[in-house]
Amino acid sequence: MDARLAAVDEPERGLLADSAAPRIAIIDIGSNSVRLVVYQGLSRAAGILFNEKVMAGLGRGVAATGALAPDSVDLAVAALERFAILARAMQVDSLRAVATAAVREAANGAAFLARVRAETGLEVEVIDGETEARAAAYGVIAGIPEADGVVGDLGGGSLELVRVAAGEPQARVSLKLGALRLDSARRKGGARALARFVAEALDQVDWEALGHGRPFYAVGGSWRALAQLHMHLNAWPLPVIHHHVMDPESPRRLVRTLARISLKSLRDVPAISSARVPQLPGAAHLLAAVTARLGSSAIIASAYGLREGLLYMALPPEARREDPLIAAARAEAHRSGRFSDGSDAEVGDRLLAWTDGLFADEPEGFRRIRHAACLLADVAWRAHPDLRAERGFDVALHGNWVGIDAEGRAMLAMALFVLNGGSVPHPLLAPLGRLAPADRLERARIWGLTIRLAQRLSGGTGDVLARSAVALGPEGLVLSLPRAVDALYGEAVARRHRLLAEALQLEPALRLL
Repeated sequence: MDARLAAVDEPERGLLADSAAPRIAIIDIGSNSVRLVVYQGLSRAAGILFNEKVMAGLGRGVAATGALAPDSVDLAVAALERFAILARAMQVDSLRAVATAAVREAANGAAFLARVRAETGLEVEVIDGETEARAAAYGVIAGIPEADGVVGDLGGGSLELVRVAAGEPQARVSLKLGALRLDSARRKGGARALARFVAEALDQVDWEALGHGRPFYAVGGSWRALAQLHMHLNAWPLPVIHHHVMDPESPRRLVRTLARISLKSLRDVPAISSARVPQLPGAAHLLAAVTARLGSSAIIASAYGLREGLLYMALPPEARREDPLIAAARAEAHRSGRFSDGSDAEVGDRLLAWTDGLFADEPEGFRRIRHAACLLADVAWRAHPDLRAERGFDVALHGNWVGIDAEGRAMLAMALFVLNGGSVPHPLLAPLGRLAPADRLERARIWGLTIRLAQRLSGGTGDVLARSAVALGPEGLVLSLPRAVDALYGEAVARRHRLLAEALQLEPALRLL
């Protein structure tokens, strides 16, 4: 076998070591696209300030002639010149430009780099296949910390397969099965030639060593476009690619669908780049073949890949261990919270501790979503009072969160809708039934009512929460307060106490200490 599995070692840091740097730029010169992303800070929840790509297609020439085509080079250089100017205008503190398979393999790759240096001033680092695979794997781990399966990063020039488990990449194999090569094989010889090309490459892989029967994490623009197509065909109510799950039969169904519909029809599908459309048949065939060989239990789309992996690899170990959902929700709490100034324990953390009084035995997977809801409890307070429930729902369901799947988003959306005064049932909530089971949505509704009670009792501050408690007792739903502050139990608090008790089929009870 020509393609060997290799151990993937711990990377060295390749970005600014100072984690306080406010702006970090990464330019990714890939076989299909050239992209600039500017991040706000080096943290577990770095926000994106700017994101732009140009479909230069550098790998197309390499697949056909072994060299970068002149028109692709001109397009890439023009994009890089724009990106360099923008990076200077944005006053980025750290910029890393990396090139992958196309430039690495092209006969005129060195000449391309020299031209880029001369015309843009950018120093481009050509990363090897192992580093590329490692970064893609860490990107998936950054966005899906519990990932345990095989990462497949489909670029224009190559396919990198990496086993990941326990937060680390373990073994990898690299195959010359990029999206552009697949499209070339299909154009030259049709479906049979494509199938033969894929089969011969996959015969080189020791699938037992790579891992069977676990999720397959799909990385790369062509596979993300397939996920978009899958969502469109199934009228999926959540327009978020990251952590979109497809069942094991989905790739085969996509192959059959793509054989029947025209490229023009595909270009009408929202969110699919027209430049990706010709690559979809080959990408679908490869996804079906790889996941069949692996016996994948599911296919999970990852919006995170090489760039996010490079950022994650630059983090200190303690930052890597942070939960990305909680880190992002905490950052949002600092921006939007009424009384979160960082000088005391987060109000959201105190809300979590307060609500633990009712959910002490809750599994950790649910508790972390409730924690996110507590941190985001103030996210809608600046909205018009009549629109706060809708605002909370939208932030929860459609926010730029990672480390959370569709079911978790649905639970978070229900909780934020209710804690901001939304009533159930409501037409806005109808899509949630496809994302999460009814019992979990009901659990999230109770979370929302509990946080709503806490918010009204405390006025959104942490001090009152620390001096009060809620629990189940012989009397029913017991709210405990120091006798010295019994005036806090006003009419509005009593009403919300009663609503929560009714939802739990209990009687409300006040206990003064």
